[in-house]
Amino acid sequence: MIDRRHLIALALLAAASAANAKAATNAQAPDFTLRQLSGPNLRLAEQRGRVVMVNFWATWCGPCRVELPHLSRLHDKYRGSGFVLLGVNIDEDPTLARALVGKMGLTFPVLLDSEKKVVGAYDLNAMPATVLIDRDGRVRYLHRGYKEGVEAVYEQQVRALLKE
Repeated sequence: MIDRRHLIALALLAAASAANAKAATNAQAPDFTLRQLSGPNLRLAEQRGRVVMVNFWATWCGPCRVELPHLSRLHDKYRGSGFVLLGVNIDEDPTLARALVGKMGLTFPVLLDSEKKVVGAYDLNAMPATVLIDRDGRVRYLHRGYKEGVEAVYEQQVRALLKE
C-alpha cells in the first residue's frame, strides 16, 4: 500500500522527469561516436546540416520491434531530402541486433551502444526513445516509448524540420 508521502515523492519525480525532458529540447544534442553494425564509426557531429532522428532500441523491446519497420519507411522516404535516421541499439550482444536488422530488412544505419554510454548521455529511461535533431544540432523533439500512430507525428515533425 502506498502512503501519502510515497505519492508525493512519485509526483515530484514525475515532475522532475518532465522538466528534464523540456530542458533537453532546444539544447545542443550530446555528440557521440559509435561503431556501426555494418561500416565504420559514425559521429553525430558529422551529420550537421541534416535533420537527424536518433532512435534508441533493443531487440528485447516489443514496442521497438513494432516501430522499426515504420522508421525504415520514413528513412527511405526522406533520406534524399537531407534526413538521416540513426538506429542506436543498446543490446550487450551485437549479434542479436544483426539478426533482427537482417530479418526486418532495415535500411538505415544501426549503431552499437552496448556499454549504454550514449543512451545515458541522453538520459533516456524508456525504450524505444526517439530524438529529433535539427540541422544546427539542437534537440527539437524527444519521444519516450511507442504509441501506435506516432509515426505520423514523426513524419510531420521531420517535414517541418526539413522546411526550416
